[in-house]
Amino acid sequence: MEQYIEQIVKEVLKEMNGGAPKSAAELGIFTDMETAIAQSAQAQRQVANLSMAEREKIIANIRKKTVENARKFAEMGVSETGMGNVPHKIAKHELLAAKTPGTEDITTAAFSGDNGLTLIEQGPFGVIGAITPCTNPSETVISNTIGMLAAGNTVVFNPHPAAIEVSNYAVRMLNQASVEVGGPENIAASTLKPTVESSGVLFKHPSVQLLAVTGGPGVVTAALKSGKRAIGAGAGNPSVLVDETADIKQAAVYIINGATFDNNLPCIAEKQVVAVDKIMDELMYYMEQNGCYKVNSVEIGKIVDTVLVKKDGCYGLNRDFVGKSAVEILRAIGVDSNARCIIFEGSSEHILVQEELMMPILGIVRAKSVDEGIKLAVELEHGNRHSVHMHSKNVDNLTRFGQAADTAIFVKNAPSYAALGFGGEGFCSFTIASRTGEGLTSARTFTKSRRCVMSDALCIR
Repeated sequence: MEQYIEQIVKEVLKEMNGGAPKSAAELGIFTDMETAIAQSAQAQRQVANLSMAEREKIIANIRKKTVENARKFAEMGVSETGMGNVPHKIAKHELLAAKTPGTEDITTAAFSGDNGLTLIEQGPFGVIGAITPCTNPSETVISNTIGMLAAGNTVVFNPHPAAIEVSNYAVRMLNQASVEVGGPENIAASTLKPTVESSGVLFKHPSVQLLAVTGGPGVVTAALKSGKRAIGAGAGNPSVLVDETADIKQAAVYIINGATFDNNLPCIAEKQVVAVDKIMDELMYYMEQNGCYKVNSVEIGKIVDTVLVKKDGCYGLNRDFVGKSAVEILRAIGVDSNARCIIFEGSSEHILVQEELMMPILGIVRAKSVDEGIKLAVELEHGNRHSVHMHSKNVDNLTRFGQAADTAIFVKNAPSYAALGFGGEGFCSFTIASRTGEGLTSARTFTKSRRCVMSDALCIR
């Protein structure tokens, strides 16, 4: 695997640099975090002086190069992390290239009257420190940089250790895209070997004015304790609720499509289903008709032992199976099947229902009524306030569930990925700040307000 990644990187660098490889530092990758931050700060002074049109020119080239390199990103990501699948990762890169907001997201509000003019401008923070995940590594790096650059910032990344090569390849591409159209180098920066220690430097450095953290609860909590302004995109465990008024056949298709997208890696993906008793059996029938394998009690026990590990009396994920396909998981328990998704009926207490698996495994919980379903679905989301989904034709039920869950994302009668603008309206983001309340981030998220006042008002005596 390492030889494969190394070969791809060499080929990409050769293509990007006209056959003459540049040093890592020249493409935004540095040996230590202190140098990365210093170079980013120098670049930010140049970015701040660029016009909106000049920033947009760089962003347009980033979009172009992202599409051109989508397959390479996808192949590197799957090879390095062992998670997800190439076609869906290609689709994610094409989506972010098309739908991540740029400078058009930065607006100025104006108030005028007898006493003069007041403008509320959106200015940059400066250097932003960012932590990125292994689930959507290059996607997060690129979409974050587009928004941060549009707002006049530069960014220093500390990528997840399991996705260093693909993340840093994205950083190199971003800088190449800038230089090609006359922009500065180091609009994005990273280090050769990101570590917990380098993230600590990023969190504490005086030149870093804002933190944007996409990852698990531990790293988000650390960022919030840093004393800096932090945007926290933490964990999700999205429930999908199906009531008796839903189009059950369509709901089954949409749930499976969402839950199997990139092997269930996206944090917004359906992680468990709560179905009203009246339509439960029908829903499971249509799920089987759409490529699901319904496991029996013996097989579900084997799956628990395979995809989870127990340590000190507590269950955790077996990382070897995160982001793997249903075919690979079933093969591991001795089942030969080409299923898209694994389903089973279980109680709300079942460990595979409670745990955020990030695998195409869906536990389906039976509820006596929609009221009980709402209660169970909210409980299973674990208070992350990240995402929930519902299939229903009853507006009152949809409204009550949305209010009870109070999440950053609520998808109605559609696959989960519609929330990212994939087959749905709205912009794309791979940093969903449910923990700190910003929701789906965009360029304006990475700005601070500046109130500019011109007045001819008389002095108050």
